[in-house]
Amino acid sequence: MLTIDALRQFGADTKDGLGRCMNNEGFYLRLVSLSLDDAGFEKLSSAVRNGDKKAAFEAAHALKGVLGNLALTPLYASASEITELLRVNADADYAALVEKLLRQREALTALREG
Repeated sequence: MLTIDALRQFGADTKDGLGRCMNNEGFYLRLVSLSLDDAGFEKLSSAVRNGDKKAAFEAAHALKGVLGNLALTPLYASASEITELLRVNADADYAALVEKLLRQREALTALREG
């Protein structure tokens, strides 16, 4: 079950995330749950598979914003890394980086489904 304690154990900065939601726990948890279904994850995966760095950057940057606003630190860190590498058009194993992000998302989804 998705709870503040579970999010904290996952590595989220729940104090910051809750603060951005006026300390409304139900609202914050609902937004976290919705973020896990964000279409940006699939857009990023698809863009990386297709070698479209511009679309990948746009998707990663949007996810970075969502995940950062909710203070989902592990996911935010991964999305930030991908975003910054794409920003400078770095040679990187983007598929592996996206896979890491998706595994983190799956772990958080498991908490929600739990």
